[in-house]
Amino acid sequence: MPRGEGAEGETAQYSQPGKVTLVGAGPGDPELLTLRAVKALRGARLVLYDHLVSKDVLRYVAEDADLIYVGKQAGHHTIPQEEIIELMVRLASDGRSMVRLKGGDCFIFGRGGEEAQGLERAGIPFEIVPGISAAQGAGAYAGIPLTHRDHAATLVYATGHLRGANDADLDWAMLARPRQTVVFYMGIGNLPVICGELQRHGMRADMPAALVEHATLPGQRCICGTLQTLPQLALDHHVKPPALIIVGEVVSLHETLSRGMATPASLLEG
Repeated sequence: MPRGEGAEGETAQYSQPGKVTLVGAGPGDPELLTLRAVKALRGARLVLYDHLVSKDVLRYVAEDADLIYVGKQAGHHTIPQEEIIELMVRLASDGRSMVRLKGGDCFIFGRGGEEAQGLERAGIPFEIVPGISAAQGAGAYAGIPLTHRDHAATLVYATGHLRGANDADLDWAMLARPRQTVVFYMGIGNLPVICGELQRHGMRADMPAALVEHATLPGQRCICGTLQTLPQLALDHHVKPPALIIVGEVVSLHETLSRGMATPASLLEG
């Protein structure tokens, strides 16, 4: 069967289902893949991959393996999540083992938990290969330690994909507590709301905050400001997803640490 995006091909019925390996592809730089992830990709005959999986990561997949793109972008979902789960179950039920490749870590805002639940309900065997999270990659490559004894004793990951200006899913008072770092995923479109709510719940307006765009990839940018200035900085610099929002005193270390650290080779390529 030819390699190609969206090709499912003909399948036969098997008495034993195939196994699904959910693999975290890391934040983008292929050198940040784990050894287990590389092993899974090299041995895969079928790979379902997301929008945030870089082409350099896909080069680890065998040339004659089949690739199916099931990516979702902000405001444009190629395949709804329920259909992705149904596709995996159908293919595995026909005896096809596969790698389900997701950016960052499968279980950190990657809907890997929902997919694992769907596989378990259908009786499909699966395993999880964790990946370096987008937040870890962004902090490390931007020179922003996510924890620091002098600045942050707590680290919080939060979704910035809000359902409205009065979204009740986030505990803003908890997110605005002192001496912690908060990393928002998928929050660029709601940046003014996020910065405003944090200030409204007690975080000071001059709290250091940063945007890290295309973390660990060529063209990575780190734009630093404060809760008050960050929304305008995002507009001035035309920041687009994928980008993370990092809020906390640790952001103040970016200028010093980025000046002293060697630039990762992955940011010099392209």
